[in-house]
Amino acid sequence: MVSRAGCGFLLATVLAVVCAGSVTAVPPPPPNPSESDIAAASAQVDGVLGQVGALINQVASANEELQRLDDEVATRREDVNKALVDLQDARDAAATATAAVGTAQQGVTDASTQIDQAQQRFDKSAARTYTQGSDAASIASYFGAENPDEVLDRAQMLALTSKSQQAVLDGLQRARAEQANKASAARQAKQDADTAAAQAQTQKDAAEQAIAAAQSALAQQNSRKSELQRSRDAAQVQLDAARADVSGLQGQRDAYTTWDGQRREEAAAISALADTAKQIAITAAARVAADQAQRDRAAELAAGQRPHTTLDEDDDDAPAPPPRKRSLPKLPSVIGPAAVEIVVDRGMSQLGVPYAWGGGDENGPTKGIRDGGVADAHGDYNKVGFDCSGLMIYAFAGIGISLPHYSGYQYTAGEQVPADDMRRGDMLFWGSNGSQHVALYLGDGTMLEAPQSGDVVKVSPVREDGMMPYVARLVP
Repeated sequence: MVSRAGCGFLLATVLAVVCAGSVTAVPPPPPNPSESDIAAASAQVDGVLGQVGALINQVASANEELQRLDDEVATRREDVNKALVDLQDARDAAATATAAVGTAQQGVTDASTQIDQAQQRFDKSAARTYTQGSDAASIASYFGAENPDEVLDRAQMLALTSKSQQAVLDGLQRARAEQANKASAARQAKQDADTAAAQAQTQKDAAEQAIAAAQSALAQQNSRKSELQRSRDAAQVQLDAARADVSGLQGQRDAYTTWDGQRREEAAAISALADTAKQIAITAAARVAADQAQRDRAAELAAGQRPHTTLDEDDDDAPAPPPRKRSLPKLPSVIGPAAVEIVVDRGMSQLGVPYAWGGGDENGPTKGIRDGGVADAHGDYNKVGFDCSGLMIYAFAGIGISLPHYSGYQYTAGEQVPADDMRRGDMLFWGSNGSQHVALYLGDGTMLEAPQSGDVVKVSPVREDGMMPYVARLVP
């Protein structure tokens, strides 16, 4: 059994071996050259070397442009995630405003009913007064007054009663007017919410168009790079052949023998360490499966939530789902080193799970969605897996923390800590305000990530190039 403390060192060792690079096997040796053949080959080496150098520089420039386009595509993907979240919020606001209009309109109806009832009572009272007379003598006779003073007193009572009824009517009229104003304000709020929802839909469409344009440029650049690589490889073949002639058969064989021995040693070491890394993942998965409390916390967060990626599947004729507020990150229900290890265990338990753009929630991997480009080309919409922000949602759900499915929002979810002070369990980000990518720091210069379409959840060396200067710390 591998301890948690040893996981970081072992994974770092695996990465150090894997990232050290591989050696290319030398082709079969040519016949033993003569002096004139060696001289001719040396001249050929000089000529081809310049050609290869120029092509290598062009390929390097193409790689830089591809990296820039990759970054742009990553940003556009997260822009779509953001637009989906904002669209859901706008639709929820519209649903809330619709309910408010109904409540306000019901208030107007209720106030009108009360006014009608009060008016009927007032009319009946007035009718009785009219039929029984309005002078002091008839009123005194109606009330059975025994002297003039009592007649005057009762006449005053009748006047006060009439004024009181009129005051009630006036108050109800004012209440109805206030309710009407509220209904008008609620209708305006609904109109504003509908407008915001339409704008959010427009922004989502624009984001999807932007990612399509970026992916088109990326495809063109990939095509240009492939052409350069074919030219470079052809020139390299010529260079290798010329160098083989110059170096001689025995030198080639000695170099190959040395390299082959190193390759075998490295392969054996990588195989052994890979088995150890696999055991680490299995052990982490076993701890996650055995910890019912963290699974209950994740299930509680997931209950009633609707994945933002289902918005495109809405049927306009279907009844709108009940609005829900996007939950904000809160203090974890478990803190300290124990919480960090729960987060790491949950993440590590998913090693090898496919990347699926838009995939992943509090309970685990989910089916990906279409992006109209790279993700579709890799079939992400038919895969069950995680994207970068979905993996973080799953990892932190085990300690009761709910995260939005957008790396830019996750960047502001916790305490901002300088990257130089990062520690195990912190989230690392790339792109402006974390808008391109997010990963989980494991320690020893390694991180856990769901990198990109066509890849899997894996442990990688921390890439400082392009990384945000601050990390997000959710566990105190």
